Amino acid sequence: MSFKKDYFEIRLESIGGLGANLAGKILGEYGALYLGLNASSFSSYGSEKRGSPVKSYIRYAKENTPIRVNSPIKTPDVLGIFHIALAGKENLLAGVSENTSIVVNTNKDIDEVRDILKLYGGKLYCIDALNIAIETKSRINMVMLGAIAKTNDFLDINKLEDCIKDTIGKKYPKALENNLNAIKKGYEMVKFKEIKVDNKYDYIVSDDIKTKWGYKNAPIGGVNPSFGSSISNDVSASREGYVPVFIKDKCINCGLCDSTCPDMSFQFVKGEYKGKEAMVNLGIDYHHCKGCLRCVEICPVNALEAKLEKDINIYEQHIRNKDLIIDKLDFENIGASSFVTSESYTEDTKI
Repeated sequence: MSFKKDYFEIRLESIGGLGANLAGKILGEYGALYLGLNASSFSSYGSEKRGSPVKSYIRYAKENTPIRVNSPIKTPDVLGIFHIALAGKENLLAGVSENTSIVVNTNKDIDEVRDILKLYGGKLYCIDALNIAIETKSRINMVMLGAIAKTNDFLDINKLEDCIKDTIGKKYPKALENNLNAIKKGYEMVKFKEIKVDNKYDYIVSDDIKTKWGYKNAPIGGVNPSFGSSISNDVSASREGYVPVFIKDKCINCGLCDSTCPDMSFQFVKGEYKGKEAMVNLGIDYHHCKGCLRCVEICPVNALEAKLEKDINIYEQHIRNKDLIIDKLDFENIGASSFVTSESYTEDTKI
């Protein structure tokens, strides 16, 4: 094996719906049963909801080295980023050094990706996993697995294909050929560039995650005043190549799309329909749309159609529900004037 440390570690950064959890399980089984290594894998996620953050961790050790740790991976040898849109939303590059191989799902140029990620240094691999998945009728995670196998010589692509045949192939035999094709294309089409450390961007240490509140300045009772909705949450990274497109001329303003949308992406305002006062559909707020296409299925008049995202100028239609955005919480107006906030806390505050 080509790794000299006690452990070879892989961290996958993703969000629900892109298959990182399954990819992590496959990599764990691949290492143990097909590479002859000791291996462990586990994921960290919340509600298993499409669009929620997901991290998957995989550790390999040589056959005579037991794995005695089960903590999250802070300094990965390989970092898989399942969507470039995650950049800036999570501390993706924590612990990444010039020796780390970073595999990114993106259709952008490598130098542009380096600037988007603000990458300190490392071995950067870019693969357009989204469009390859569409072309092969597979999933993003299969393409990413192929690209990850390209990062190190001991990650044998043929043994990875054998692993897929024995796992995914037995469970979903009809999808096997497409999955193998996606892995092969991910392996062959990934682009590589070594990013030299030039001090353009700073190295991000693994524990450089600052919290807004601590035990001294947290609200009384430990109450979390953050709303449990996606008012400010950009879930565009969870889309898998398709988006619903609104055709206003066909819309009858029935509201079925709004009632079926899990993330309140539709915008209705007071207006007029057929000469009468009504709530009129303005269309989709793509900032919140995760591309589940439930609205397309439920629309009775085909006023919503599924289109390839790459064919739509999404940024012209990326309209925010600005009236709903809360830049700063107003504790008094939400009936929580007794909270001790980070702004009002002083050393004299008694809890």
